[in-house]
Amino acid sequence: MEENKSLIRIISKDFELEEELSDEMIREKMIYAFSWLLDNDISKMMNILYRADVNEERMKSLLIGRSQLPSAEVIADEYISRQKQKIETWKKYST
Repeated sequence: MEENKSLIRIISKDFELEEELSDEMIREKMIYAFSWLLDNDISKMMNILYRADVNEERMKSLLIGRSQLPSAEVIADEYISRQKQKIETWKKYST
């Protein structure tokens, strides 16, 4: 549960999220947000992914390799995964 709160806190720097959300709700909101960004503001989306330090080459590879999935879903999953990696790194070095 603490990891979930940390995830919400870090994602809230880029997106407005409620404080109490399940992992599935976070994922759904991110898919919706990235879908909107893909359709309406690609430069903002790229900026968010850059600030989150999402690996561009890995993202391209995932988008090609998972072409059966909607792009917004692939992007959201990778964004969330990267944010979780940051949380794990912070935990590792903060103790």
